[in-house]
Amino acid sequence: MIISRTPLRVSFFGGGTDYNVWLKNNNGSIISTTINKYNYINIRYLPKFFNYNNCIRYYRREETKNIEEIKHNSVRETLKFLKINKGIEIIHNADLPARGGLGSSSSFTVGLLNAVYALNGQMISKRNLALNAIEIEQNKIKENVGLQDQIATAFGGFNRIDFNNNHFEVSPIIMNQSNLSKLEKNLLLIFTGLQRNASDIAKHQIQNIYKKKKELNEMIKIVNEAYEILSDKNFNIKKFGNLLHKQWYLKKQMSQKISNNKIDEVYNEAINCGAYGGKLLGAGGGGFMIICANLSSQKKIIEVLPRYNSINIPFRFDYLGSQIIYHDRNV
Repeated sequence: MIISRTPLRVSFFGGGTDYNVWLKNNNGSIISTTINKYNYINIRYLPKFFNYNNCIRYYRREETKNIEEIKHNSVRETLKFLKINKGIEIIHNADLPARGGLGSSSSFTVGLLNAVYALNGQMISKRNLALNAIEIEQNKIKENVGLQDQIATAFGGFNRIDFNNNHFEVSPIIMNQSNLSKLEKNLLLIFTGLQRNASDIAKHQIQNIYKKKKELNEMIKIVNEAYEILSDKNFNIKKFGNLLHKQWYLKKQMSQKISNNKIDEVYNEAINCGAYGGKLLGAGGGGFMIICANLSSQKKIIEVLPRYNSINIPFRFDYLGSQIIYHDRNV
Protein backbone atom coordinates (compact mmCIF):
# COMPACT_ATOMS: atom_id res chain seq x y z
CA MET A 1 0.00 0.00 0.00
CA ILE A 2 1.19 3.47 -0.92
CA ILE A 3 -0.02 6.84 0.36
CA SER A 4 1.03 10.03 -1.38
CA ARG A 5 0.51 13.54 -0.04
CA THR A 6 0.51 16.43 -2.52
CA PRO A 7 0.01 20.10 -1.59
CA LEU A 8 -2.44 22.60 -3.00
CA ARG A 9 -1.06 25.87 -4.29
CA VAL A 10 -1.71 29.61 -4.04
CA SER A 11 -0.76 31.57 -7.15
CA PHE A 12 0.11 35.20 -6.39
CA PHE A 13 1.24 36.70 -9.70
CA GLY A 14 1.47 35.90 -13.40
CA GLY A 15 -1.52 33.58 -13.81
CA GLY A 16 -2.44 33.37 -17.50
CA THR A 17 1.13 33.68 -18.76
CA ASP A 18 1.54 29.89 -18.40
CA TYR A 19 -0.91 28.86 -21.15
CA ASN A 20 0.64 27.16 -24.19
CA VAL A 21 -1.10 29.49 -26.61
CA TRP A 22 0.71 32.44 -24.97
CA LEU A 23 4.04 30.65 -24.61
CA LYS A 24 4.25 29.87 -28.33
CA ASN A 25 5.53 33.41 -28.96
CA ASN A 26 6.13 34.84 -25.49
CA ASN A 27 7.79 34.10 -22.17
CA GLY A 28 5.82 33.63 -18.98
CA SER A 29 6.44 34.02 -15.26
CA ILE A 30 4.60 32.95 -12.12
CA ILE A 31 5.08 33.53 -8.40
CA SER A 32 3.29 30.96 -6.27
CA THR A 33 3.53 28.90 -3.11
CA THR A 34 2.24 25.54 -2.01
CA ILE A 35 0.38 25.38 1.30
CA ASN A 36 -0.15 22.85 4.09
CA LYS A 37 -3.47 21.67 2.66
CA TYR A 38 -3.20 18.41 0.74
CA ASN A 39 -4.60 15.75 -1.54
CA TYR A 40 -3.99 12.22 -0.24
CA ILE A 41 -3.93 9.19 -2.56
CA ASN A 42 -4.13 5.73 -0.98
CA ILE A 43 -3.37 3.04 -3.56
CA ARG A 44 -2.75 -0.72 -3.72
CA TYR A 45 -3.12 -3.58 -6.14
CA LEU A 46 -6.56 -5.07 -5.57
CA PRO A 47 -6.73 -8.69 -4.29
CA LYS A 48 -8.52 -11.06 -6.68
CA PHE A 49 -11.52 -11.69 -4.42
CA PHE A 50 -14.02 -9.33 -6.00
CA ASN A 51 -16.29 -9.35 -9.03
CA TYR A 52 -14.55 -6.18 -10.27
CA ASN A 53 -10.92 -5.42 -11.05
CA ASN A 54 -10.69 -1.72 -10.14
CA CYS A 55 -12.17 0.23 -7.24
CA ILE A 56 -11.89 4.02 -7.31
CA ARG A 57 -13.21 6.04 -4.36
CA TYR A 58 -13.38 9.84 -4.40
CA TYR A 59 -16.70 11.69 -3.97
CA ARG A 60 -18.08 8.79 -5.99
CA ARG A 61 -17.31 5.08 -5.92
CA GLU A 62 -16.46 3.27 -9.15
CA GLU A 63 -16.10 -0.47 -9.60
CA THR A 64 -14.96 -1.50 -13.08
CA LYS A 65 -13.75 -4.57 -14.96
CA ASN A 66 -11.18 -2.62 -16.96
CA ILE A 67 -9.44 0.74 -17.03
CA GLU A 68 -11.38 2.07 -20.03
CA GLU A 69 -14.60 1.95 -17.99
CA ILE A 70 -13.26 4.31 -15.31
CA LYS A 71 -15.11 7.63 -15.48
CA HIS A 72 -12.64 9.68 -13.47
CA ASN A 73 -10.58 11.23 -16.27
CA SER A 74 -7.33 11.65 -14.39
CA VAL A 75 -7.42 8.13 -12.92
CA ARG A 76 -8.27 6.50 -16.26
CA GLU A 77 -5.64 8.37 -18.28
CA THR A 78 -2.93 8.07 -15.63
CA LEU A 79 -3.35 4.30 -15.41
CA LYS A 80 -3.31 4.03 -19.20
CA PHE A 81 -0.26 6.33 -19.41
CA LEU A 82 1.66 4.09 -16.99
CA LYS A 83 0.35 0.91 -18.65
CA ILE A 84 -1.12 -0.58 -15.47
CA ASN A 85 -2.49 -4.04 -16.23
CA LYS A 86 -3.39 -5.24 -12.73
CA GLY A 87 -6.53 -4.57 -10.74
CA ILE A 88 -6.10 -1.52 -8.54
CA GLU A 89 -7.77 0.25 -5.63
CA ILE A 90 -7.48 4.04 -5.29
CA ILE A 91 -8.90 6.11 -2.42
CA HIS A 92 -8.76 9.91 -2.50
CA ASN A 93 -9.09 12.31 0.43
CA ALA A 94 -8.55 16.06 0.50
CA ASP A 95 -8.20 18.81 3.10
CA LEU A 96 -10.17 21.37 1.06
CA PRO A 97 -12.95 21.29 -1.55
CA ALA A 98 -12.04 20.75 -5.20
CA ARG A 99 -12.83 23.24 -7.97
CA GLY A 100 -11.66 26.12 -5.81
CA GLY A 101 -8.70 27.65 -7.64
CA LEU A 102 -6.00 25.94 -5.57
CA GLY A 103 -4.74 23.65 -8.32
CA SER A 104 -6.54 20.65 -6.83
CA SER A 105 -6.95 18.81 -10.16
CA SER A 106 -3.24 18.97 -10.94
CA SER A 107 -2.39 18.16 -7.32
CA PHE A 108 -4.53 15.02 -7.70
CA THR A 109 -2.83 13.98 -10.95
CA VAL A 110 0.66 14.65 -9.57
CA GLY A 111 -0.12 12.70 -6.40
CA LEU A 112 -1.63 9.80 -8.32
CA LEU A 113 1.39 9.58 -10.63
CA ASN A 114 3.74 9.66 -7.65
CA ALA A 115 1.78 6.91 -5.89
CA VAL A 116 1.56 4.60 -8.92
CA TYR A 117 5.28 4.96 -9.63
CA ALA A 118 6.00 4.11 -5.97
CA LEU A 119 3.65 1.11 -6.14
CA ASN A 120 5.79 -0.17 -9.00
CA GLY A 121 8.99 0.40 -7.02
CA GLN A 122 10.03 3.50 -8.96
CA MET A 123 11.12 6.96 -7.86
CA ILE A 124 10.55 9.82 -10.27
CA SER A 125 12.12 13.28 -10.22
CA LYS A 126 9.93 16.28 -9.43
CA ARG A 127 10.56 17.66 -12.92
CA ASN A 128 9.41 14.46 -14.63
CA LEU A 129 6.48 14.20 -12.26
CA ALA A 130 5.36 17.67 -13.38
CA LEU A 131 6.00 16.95 -17.07
CA ASN A 132 4.02 13.69 -16.94
CA ALA A 133 1.11 15.45 -15.23
CA ILE A 134 1.15 18.13 -17.95
CA GLU A 135 1.12 15.44 -20.63
CA ILE A 136 -1.86 13.70 -19.05
CA GLU A 137 -3.92 16.82 -18.39
CA GLN A 138 -3.22 18.67 -21.63
CA ASN A 139 -2.84 15.91 -24.20
CA LYS A 140 -4.71 12.90 -22.78
CA ILE A 141 -7.63 14.51 -20.95
CA LYS A 142 -7.42 17.68 -23.10
CA GLU A 143 -8.21 20.03 -20.24
CA ASN A 144 -7.90 23.78 -20.69
CA VAL A 145 -5.05 24.12 -18.21
CA GLY A 146 -1.75 25.92 -18.06
CA LEU A 147 1.59 24.67 -16.77
CA GLN A 148 1.96 26.25 -13.35
CA ASP A 149 -0.20 23.93 -11.21
CA GLN A 150 1.54 20.69 -12.12
CA ILE A 151 4.96 22.25 -11.52
CA ALA A 152 4.02 24.00 -8.27
CA THR A 153 2.41 20.94 -6.67
CA ALA A 154 5.18 18.56 -7.77
CA PHE A 155 8.06 20.76 -6.59
CA GLY A 156 6.44 22.45 -3.59
CA GLY A 157 7.74 25.62 -1.98
CA PHE A 158 7.56 29.37 -2.49
CA ASN A 159 8.89 29.85 -6.01
CA ARG A 160 9.23 31.91 -9.10
CA ILE A 161 8.55 29.77 -12.17
CA ASP A 162 9.79 31.09 -15.53
CA PHE A 163 8.75 29.71 -18.93
CA ASN A 164 10.89 30.10 -22.04
CA ASN A 165 10.89 28.11 -25.31
CA ASN A 166 8.93 25.16 -23.89
CA HIS A 167 11.27 24.95 -20.89
CA PHE A 168 10.64 25.96 -17.31
CA GLU A 169 12.88 26.98 -14.44
CA VAL A 170 11.86 26.82 -10.78
CA SER A 171 13.67 29.34 -8.57
CA PRO A 172 12.96 29.32 -4.81
CA ILE A 173 12.22 32.75 -3.39
CA ILE A 174 14.67 33.37 -0.56
CA MET A 175 13.45 35.46 2.37
CA ASN A 176 14.78 35.70 5.90
CA GLN A 177 12.61 34.05 8.53
CA SER A 178 11.30 37.35 9.88
CA ASN A 179 10.06 38.55 6.49
CA LEU A 180 8.65 35.16 5.58
CA SER A 181 6.75 35.05 8.85
CA LYS A 182 5.43 38.56 8.20
CA LEU A 183 4.15 37.50 4.78
CA GLU A 184 2.42 34.38 6.10
CA LYS A 185 0.81 36.23 9.01
CA ASN A 186 -0.56 38.96 6.75
CA LEU A 187 -2.36 36.60 4.38
CA LEU A 188 -5.93 35.32 4.63
CA LEU A 189 -7.24 32.40 2.58
CA ILE A 190 -10.98 32.86 2.13
CA PHE A 191 -13.38 30.30 0.72
CA THR A 192 -16.19 32.14 -1.07
CA GLY A 193 -18.49 29.11 -0.97
CA LEU A 194 -18.68 29.04 -4.77
CA GLN A 195 -17.32 26.10 -6.78
CA ARG A 196 -16.85 26.06 -10.54
CA ASN A 197 -15.38 24.17 -13.50
CA ALA A 198 -11.99 25.80 -14.09
CA SER A 199 -11.59 24.33 -17.58
CA ASP A 200 -14.75 26.04 -18.85
CA ILE A 201 -13.64 29.45 -17.56
CA ALA A 202 -10.03 28.96 -18.71
CA LYS A 203 -11.28 28.11 -22.22
CA HIS A 204 -12.88 31.54 -22.50
CA GLN A 205 -9.72 33.19 -21.18
CA ILE A 206 -7.51 31.28 -23.63
CA GLN A 207 -9.70 32.38 -26.52
CA ASN A 208 -9.07 36.00 -25.51
CA ILE A 209 -5.30 35.75 -25.03
CA TYR A 210 -4.24 37.34 -28.32
CA LYS A 211 -6.54 40.29 -27.57
CA LYS A 212 -4.99 40.70 -24.11
CA LYS A 213 -1.28 40.93 -24.90
CA LYS A 214 -0.95 44.29 -23.15
CA GLU A 215 -2.49 42.94 -19.94
CA LEU A 216 -0.36 39.78 -19.96
CA ASN A 217 2.85 41.72 -20.51
CA GLU A 218 1.84 43.96 -17.63
CA MET A 219 1.36 40.84 -15.46
CA ILE A 220 4.94 39.77 -16.21
CA LYS A 221 6.16 43.22 -15.15
CA ILE A 222 4.23 42.78 -11.90
CA VAL A 223 5.98 39.43 -11.33
CA ASN A 224 9.33 41.23 -11.61
CA GLU A 225 8.18 43.97 -9.24
CA ALA A 226 6.91 41.42 -6.74
CA TYR A 227 10.15 39.46 -6.91
CA GLU A 228 12.13 42.62 -6.06
CA ILE A 229 9.81 43.40 -3.11
CA LEU A 230 10.07 39.84 -1.77
CA SER A 231 13.87 39.80 -2.17
CA ASP A 232 14.34 43.10 -0.33
CA LYS A 233 15.63 42.64 3.23
CA ASN A 234 13.30 45.51 4.18
CA PHE A 235 10.27 43.61 2.86
CA ASN A 236 7.22 45.89 2.59
CA ILE A 237 3.99 43.94 3.05
CA LYS A 238 1.83 46.88 1.98
CA LYS A 239 3.60 47.13 -1.40
CA PHE A 240 3.11 43.38 -1.84
CA GLY A 241 -0.61 43.69 -1.11
CA ASN A 242 -0.97 46.66 -3.45
CA LEU A 243 0.56 44.57 -6.25
CA LEU A 244 -1.97 41.81 -5.59
CA HIS A 245 -4.70 44.44 -5.96
CA LYS A 246 -3.22 45.56 -9.28
CA GLN A 247 -2.91 41.94 -10.47
CA TRP A 248 -6.55 41.27 -9.60
CA TYR A 249 -7.83 44.14 -11.72
CA LEU A 250 -5.71 43.04 -14.65
CA LYS A 251 -6.93 39.46 -14.22
CA LYS A 252 -10.57 40.56 -14.31
CA GLN A 253 -9.95 42.16 -17.71
CA MET A 254 -9.04 38.77 -19.22
CA SER A 255 -12.64 37.51 -19.24
CA GLN A 256 -16.02 38.62 -17.91
CA LYS A 257 -16.40 35.11 -16.43
CA ILE A 258 -13.55 35.55 -13.94
CA SER A 259 -15.51 37.52 -11.36
CA ASN A 260 -19.15 37.95 -10.35
CA ASN A 261 -21.22 40.03 -7.95
CA LYS A 262 -20.53 37.90 -4.87
CA ILE A 263 -16.78 37.78 -5.47
CA ASP A 264 -16.69 41.55 -5.97
CA GLU A 265 -18.73 42.07 -2.80
CA VAL A 266 -16.41 39.93 -0.66
CA TYR A 267 -13.32 41.57 -2.14
CA ASN A 268 -14.64 45.12 -1.73
CA GLU A 269 -15.66 44.36 1.86
CA ALA A 270 -12.10 43.22 2.58
CA ILE A 271 -10.69 46.44 1.10
CA ASN A 272 -13.18 48.50 3.13
CA CYS A 273 -11.95 46.69 6.25
CA GLY A 274 -8.41 47.85 5.50
CA ALA A 275 -6.89 45.09 3.34
CA TYR A 276 -3.93 46.10 1.22
CA GLY A 277 -5.12 43.97 -1.69
CA GLY A 278 -5.85 40.44 -2.84
CA LYS A 279 -7.17 38.36 -5.68
CA LEU A 280 -9.32 35.39 -6.57
CA LEU A 281 -7.26 32.25 -7.08
CA GLY A 282 -7.30 30.02 -10.14
CA ALA A 283 -9.23 30.53 -13.35
CA GLY A 284 -12.03 32.49 -11.67
CA GLY A 285 -15.75 32.21 -11.13
CA GLY A 286 -15.54 31.20 -7.46
CA GLY A 287 -13.48 29.17 -5.06
CA PHE A 288 -10.77 30.66 -2.85
CA MET A 289 -9.48 34.21 -2.51
CA ILE A 290 -6.17 35.37 -1.03
CA ILE A 291 -6.27 38.64 0.90
CA CYS A 292 -3.27 40.60 2.19
CA ALA A 293 -4.07 42.56 5.35
CA ASN A 294 -2.56 43.42 8.72
CA LEU A 295 -3.80 41.64 11.83
CA SER A 296 -6.27 44.34 12.92
CA SER A 297 -7.84 44.43 9.45
CA GLN A 298 -7.93 40.62 9.33
CA LYS A 299 -10.04 40.56 12.48
CA LYS A 300 -12.60 42.89 10.86
CA ILE A 301 -12.63 40.87 7.64
CA ILE A 302 -13.17 37.55 9.43
CA GLU A 303 -16.06 39.04 11.40
CA VAL A 304 -17.96 40.04 8.23
CA LEU A 305 -17.36 36.84 6.23
CA PRO A 306 -20.46 34.99 7.53
CA ARG A 307 -22.56 37.72 5.92
CA TYR A 308 -21.37 36.35 2.56
CA ASN A 309 -21.41 32.65 3.53
CA SER A 310 -17.62 32.72 3.31
CA ILE A 311 -15.01 31.45 5.76
CA ASN A 312 -11.33 31.96 6.58
CA ILE A 313 -9.01 28.94 6.23
CA PRO A 314 -5.81 29.13 8.35
CA PHE A 315 -2.74 27.88 6.47
CA ARG A 316 1.04 27.87 6.28
CA PHE A 317 3.43 27.51 3.36
CA ASP A 318 4.54 23.99 2.30
CA TYR A 319 8.09 23.33 1.06
CA LEU A 320 8.19 19.62 0.23
CA GLY A 321 5.89 19.15 -2.76
CA SER A 322 4.44 15.74 -3.56
CA GLN A 323 5.66 13.12 -1.08
CA ILE A 324 5.24 9.41 -0.46
CA ILE A 325 4.30 9.35 3.22
CA TYR A 326 3.60 5.61 3.54
CA HIS A 327 5.21 2.80 1.56
CA ASP A 328 4.54 -0.91 2.09
CA ARG A 329 4.45 -2.89 -1.14
CA ASN A 330 3.58 -6.06 0.77
CA VAL A 331 0.09 -4.85 1.72
